[in-house]
Amino acid sequence: MKILNPLVVFSRLHFLYLNSESRIGWKGEMRLQMGVAGKIKALDFMFENSPVKVIANRNCPEIKLAGLTVGPFEEGNEYEVMYWVARELEKFGVVRFRDDELLDSAKLYKIHWKERVQTAGQISELPKDFYPKLRRYLEGLREETVRHHEKMREFEKAKQLALDILNLRLKKIVSLASAPAQTEHVLRNLTAEERLLYEQIFQLINNWKTQLLEGEGKGGGVEEK
Repeated sequence: MKILNPLVVFSRLHFLYLNSESRIGWKGEMRLQMGVAGKIKALDFMFENSPVKVIANRNCPEIKLAGLTVGPFEEGNEYEVMYWVARELEKFGVVRFRDDELLDSAKLYKIHWKERVQTAGQISELPKDFYPKLRRYLEGLREETVRHHEKMREFEKAKQLALDILNLRLKKIVSLASAPAQTEHVLRNLTAEERLLYEQIFQLINNWKTQLLEGEGKGGGVEEK
């Protein structure tokens, strides 16, 4: 096992922490932006700074940054740290993610199957932070294909499964948005990203109907929240 140099870990975490702090203002700007893409980026930023469970692979002393303390870690023990911190510590072999914190092919197949068996008007509940985890899972597989070309088939399968899940849910979201306003009970299984899309489509369709039935000056444009 490689000898861990705490100063190297500290330097890397310190750089990323300062970068993260500078992005706090960026997150505020994203909330002010009208585009759905900006709001999805803000949700992704929140995921990066949300707590996750990890297990220590080795002992590591406490790392103190300005406004943030990481560790100490004792091999075999479980800890809770922010996602971006966990990801960097994993690169240095200090910790590993708990299995339930990550997405894998078996979980993706199960989600795909569950979505397919749902009736047209029903949307299954997705795991917490599904879309941020999905993006990172696919990114990880894509990076592996660079080093191991035999992984390309696995990556293509996972990507197709992901697209199928998105398309299945998209059809249901459009169907819900085309109907009268839904209750919270009906919409409870939509993720934050999907709720953004539902609200946009619902307002767009209703404005379109108003324009057709009542003419110019009615309904107004699409106003994003």
